[in-house]
Parts: sequence; C-alpha cells; structure tokens
Amino acid sequence: MAKKHDQTEPAQPAAKSAAAKKTVKPKADVPKETVANAKIAGKKVAAAGPKAVAKKEVEAKAILNAVEPYSRFTDFDIALFKSGKHYKLYEKFGSHVVEFEGVIGTYFAVWAPNAQHVSLIANFNGWNRESHPLFVRWDGSGIWEGFIPNVGVGETYKYYIRSSTGEDLEKSDPFALRWEVAPKTASIVADTYYEWKDVEWMAGREGHNGLNRPYSVYEMHIGSWARNHESPDEFLTYDQLADKLVPYITEMGFTHVEFMPIMEHPYYPSWGYQITGFFAASSRYGTPQQLMYLIEQLHKAGIGVILDWVPSHFPGDIHALYNFDGTHLYEHADVRKGFHPDWKSYIFNYGRNEVRAFLISNAIFWLDRYHADGLRVDAVASMLYLDYSRNHGEWETNIYGGNENLEAISFLKEFNEAVYSMFPDTQTIAEESTSFTGVSRPVYTGGLGFGMKWMMGWMHDSIKYFSTDPLYRKYHHNQITFSLIYAFTENFMLPFSHDEVVYGKGSMLRKMPGDEWQQFANLRLLYSYMFTHPGTKLLFMGAEFGQGTEWNYQNSLDWYLLEYPNHQGIKATVKALNHLYRDEPALYEKGFEWSSFEWVDGGNSNDSILIYNRKGHDAENDLVVVLNMTPITHHGYRIGMPSKGKWSEIFNSDAKAFWGSGVENTNPLATEPVSWHGRDNSIMITVPPLGATIFKKTAVAPAKYELKK
Repeated sequence: MAKKHDQTEPAQPAAKSAAAKKTVKPKADVPKETVANAKIAGKKVAAAGPKAVAKKEVEAKAILNAVEPYSRFTDFDIALFKSGKHYKLYEKFGSHVVEFEGVIGTYFAVWAPNAQHVSLIANFNGWNRESHPLFVRWDGSGIWEGFIPNVGVGETYKYYIRSSTGEDLEKSDPFALRWEVAPKTASIVADTYYEWKDVEWMAGREGHNGLNRPYSVYEMHIGSWARNHESPDEFLTYDQLADKLVPYITEMGFTHVEFMPIMEHPYYPSWGYQITGFFAASSRYGTPQQLMYLIEQLHKAGIGVILDWVPSHFPGDIHALYNFDGTHLYEHADVRKGFHPDWKSYIFNYGRNEVRAFLISNAIFWLDRYHADGLRVDAVASMLYLDYSRNHGEWETNIYGGNENLEAISFLKEFNEAVYSMFPDTQTIAEESTSFTGVSRPVYTGGLGFGMKWMMGWMHDSIKYFSTDPLYRKYHHNQITFSLIYAFTENFMLPFSHDEVVYGKGSMLRKMPGDEWQQFANLRLLYSYMFTHPGTKLLFMGAEFGQGTEWNYQNSLDWYLLEYPNHQGIKATVKALNHLYRDEPALYEKGFEWSSFEWVDGGNSNDSILIYNRKGHDAENDLVVVLNMTPITHHGYRIGMPSKGKWSEIFNSDAKAFWGSGVENTNPLATEPVSWHGRDNSIMITVPPLGATIFKKTAVAPAKYELKK
C-alpha cells in the first residue's frame, strides 16, 4: 500500500555514482539506471522480459493513481537543503526512473515554494495542466513531488506552475539531465548511467592535476572546432568529436582540454554562457553518454578535462529559471543585485540557502557524474563587486559601506571548500580580472580557495607589447617585465583565450606587426615567452596553427591553413613548446614560487633582449632563456650562466623546422671564466632575430625539441 504523503519518509541510502558501484545488468527492457534507483527505494526490479513488463504496466493502470505520493527526500535531506548544505541535490530533484509498488515509472520533484499549484505536463498526457498534479511537501520546504507510473526515459515534459498571483507558467526542469534541441525547450527524462572505463586515469589523476605538474590547456568551443565535411552546417556529435580531437591533442602535447560551456543553452551565439539547463549536456551535440564517451577517451589518452562553469548569471528566458514560481526565486529580487547590465541577464541570489545548494550541487554533479577534472569559473569579478559595470546610483554598498558582494564571496569560498573536500584531485580556476586579494589562496587563510587564477594583466600587457612595432619596443620595456613583480602573488594561469580573438580584436597572428615573416616570428616568440614564463598555460583553438581570421562560432576552424609551411611552423612550435614544458622540471616544479625564476638581464631595453633563469628542485635542470624582441641578429652575445660546464641549445623558435631563418647555436658551448651579468661564468651565443633560444647544461648535445615527435 502506498504511504501517505504526510508520513515521514524512512531513511534511504544515498545513491552511489555509476563509477563507484557494480550494477547487475537487467534483462530485457528494464533500464539499467532503473535498477539502481529502484534499490534506493527499497524495491527489487524483476529480471523480467518484455511481456512481464507489459503485464505490470497493465496492472499499474488498474491499481495506481495518475500521481502517487512518493518521495526520495529524508528529513535530513530537507534540513540540508534548507540550510544550503545539500551538495548532491541532483540525486533528489528532477526526474528519476524508479519502481514503486512493483511498477516502473518516474518520480518528479521541483522546488516552487510560492506556487499555488504544480503539475506535470508532457507528451503522454497531451500537455494537460490538470491531469497530473504534484503533491506539495508538508514540511515547508516548497518541494512539489510525485510518482507517475509508466513514464520512462525519453519522455518530454515541463512543469505547469500557477503562481500565488494566479500567473500561469510553463517551466522546464532546473534539474533535467537532458533537454530538447533548441529552439525547443522541454525537458526529457534521462539518466547518466555509463560504464566508465577510465579507472586508471581517475586513480592517478592527482599526478596530472597537481600544482607542481605541467598544466597546458587547449581551450575550445565544441560547435566550431570542426564540422561535418559532408554537411558543414551540421555539428559533430560528442563521440564523432572524440575520434578527431583525442589524437590531435595527443599529438600537440596539451595536458588538458577546456570546453567552453557544454551545459544546455537556448541561444547558440552566446557560446554557452547563457545557460538554462545547468545539469544537462547540450543536446546539440548528442546524449549524456556520448559526452561521457568523449571525456573517457580523453582520459584514456592521458588528457584532463576542464569544464567552463557559469554560476554568475542566467538568461531571462520565460521557460527557465527566471521568475520560476512567479517570484524571484533563483535571482536576487533587488535589481541592483539581481540584473546584469552587461549581459542583460539575471544574477543568482547567493544569500539564499537553497540557491547556494543548487549551484554547489551543480558543480559537484559535473565532477561526479561526468568525471570532469576541473572547473573554470566564468566572470568571477562580476560576482565579487556590487558596483561591477554599474554607474553611481545603480548599486548599494554592503553592510560595511564597501563595494564587495559579501554573499557572493561567501558562496565562492563554500563552493571551493566543497569541491576540494569531495574531489581533492581536481582544480578550480577563476577567471578574475581585478586585484582582489587571495583568489587562489586557501579559505582558511582568508582567500577564496581557487586552485588557480587567470593572469589577465599579463595577457593584456603581453599582447599590447607584441602588437608594438619592434622598432619602438625599447620604449615599452617595462610593459613586458612588469608581470614578474606580481607573478607569484597568486597561482596564475597565463591565458590567450577566446575573448582575445573576437569583437574586432583580430586573431593572435594578426595582432603581430610587420610583414608575413615577422608576424609568424613574433607569434612563435610570444608563445615561447608564454611557455617559459612562470604559471600554467591556456591557448584557444586555432591559435596553435596561426588562424588568420577572428574566431567565428558559426564555422569550423580554417584547417586548410595547415597545407602551408608557415602555419605548419606555428603548429610545430606549439607542439615543441608543449613537450619542452612537460619534459623540463624547471618550467613547472616550482611554477608558483619566487625561487623558480631569476633575472639574468631584465634591463636591456635598448636591445629589447630579456634573459632569465627557470629553476626546479635540481640545479642540474636549470634553464637559461634568451628572448630577442627585435628582428636584429646578435653575434657573439655574451650571457652569464648559473654554473660552469657545457650548455646546449635545446630550443630555438627561429629554427627552420618552425619556418624560421635558421639562426641557431648548433654545438654545445663551454663556459668561460669571464664574469658577466653578475655571474662568474659566461658563454658567447648567437641571438636569433625575433627569436627565443633556451639553454640547458648537458654533457652531450641533446636532440632539439623541433625534432621530437
């Protein structure tokens, strides 16, 4: 007999993730996740064939009501939800195929505390607003729920909500695991069951994600990285993408891939940053399981996956979170805190416990169900400040009279604590463009708790300097050296992201001055500077082979450019730099420590030449980096060396293999006891034009990085 709705739900064990348990494969048509969910409900799915299942469905129509009182929530769940401390709400809310009273159906649960009436509208009931009303819980949680028999995976649905003012609303499910392909907006009953085969990666990923490891990220937009050759207007599915992307990233040597938001979004030109389905992988590119396959294949190739996560705002689409139950439920009611003037979107109410639990559960969901290795948090600066992009009179101070958004700051700290307590082998990365203190410092020291922060100042200064004609760079020398004054105040990631190649800014290649040869030489030099500068790395797709035009989200990258030797040279340079970065401990072992960097000569503005040491734990691995920011070749140029011995050039961005002019130091160079640059020993080198050259102490000349496969 079905329990009455006002009875306390008996304690139920939490659902284990698919990766952490063995699931007995059911027979016939019983969905695999149904087995797992049915066990949660204390039932057992019969290993029945199609006829037996059909018989149960017939019996259900005779025995069960259209909607039965049923709940996955315990009293403890409700207490956690109300206090904002429930970080796995996706196991409770949304739609879940379960078995109840021997019948397979779907349990629905939605938070709408200010609604008069909530019902399920769907294909199976002709979108009838009255036929399947949900039950509101007795405990004041504002949760409406119920079990509907004979509804399963693939059913399309929404919630009909009658607000307290009588407004009629039709809303998609905030916790839906799948949505219709835009412009359609309904939710779809789905599961995230997947038999993962990345156990080896998951067990050892701490060794890939640590702050003392090489961390080189390839940022990409799934819809425009590559398209179907036969039908250029069609997207590649997640699994089709895997077949092309995995070997490419492996070849190029990147350690991680960062996907611009793959959560469901109705407006494709938003690039994914206007999310409506926070728990759903975009159906434009396939199913949840197809995305899992893509991530699994990357993991099996030793490549980590970072997902862009957007807790800063959401669009005002009528079918989504905005005005969800007729009130400002998810967004802040005060327009000075709740509306974003830049993006014409709505800002989450970080002071509301249930909203904090929704967002943190969402972050945990992608790490848990999709095995993501990190989250890059978008637009953190817009969250931290009440006056962000607002004029005088458009914002209100906090209780202390300052401009900091104390609720958002508290939320970000709690988010990072939750992530690192549950997934200590992952990373959170902040896109934060201000001088806010301690973004990547632990919460217990007063920081926000992120693992890394984008070094936006370095990016802007570097692009501005390299955009300057080499003839005038000597007047802007401090622009390229300034970053080392603050390089170790945070755990910085050096980004050349999608934001730098849109809105008329031009591609990375076309930012470079001079003729064609100088543009390519400057770009190779810029990347060499990036990979030898302290900090982790991020490069947006297309920049690795010198895309000539701005990024266009509507088209594939211009892969045909790789038919030309100059673009092949840029690709070969990035590939060599990735291998250099991964192979040389001096470039990553102490990447966030002052002791990892030492100027040899940072003051030669007249020649626009920079010389510095990069250091690891072992002095034998030290590197000496020489950057020539002008097209003038210098012969017999003396530089001070850290110790005496033979030093070999292990990388030269001017190598002919990179489409350079081939001005190289081919033989190991023995130091002379000539004091130079404050050092007792020195060597004489040839400095290539618009080139970077890197030396390492060796007994025998090693193979140069342009020759490595």
